Amino acid sequence: MDSENKPILIYDGDCDLCRYWVARCRHITQDRVDYASSQESNHLLPEISPEQLQSSVQLVQSDGTVYDGAEAVFRTLAFNPSRHWPLWLYRNVWGVACSTEFIYRFIARNRRIFSRFIR
Repeated sequence: MDSENKPILIYDGDCDLCRYWVARCRHITQDRVDYASSQESNHLLPEISPEQLQSSVQLVQSDGTVYDGAEAVFRTLAFNPSRHWPLWLYRNVWGVACSTEFIYRFIARNRRIFSRFIR
């Protein structure tokens, strides 16, 4: 991580869908979160396997805690105080975590197909 020790969201830089959503997240989080493609950062975080980097986004908190998938997205958005509610729902409403992780995994496994919708 950088000298400011901000959290970093690692994503697939070869994926159009991933780059699209990261651009949106950057706008929402402004300078509170750093972003890096897995292709440029895989050597910096050896504790995260290439398989993990390929399967979903990884949020590395400043304390070294790593989150992935939908939870990583919701935690990233929560760095903007007005966007904390999705994480609250994820953590407190029965079924939200399970259903959003299922949807995230489905889209992640088929992201090349979903990328066509954003072109």
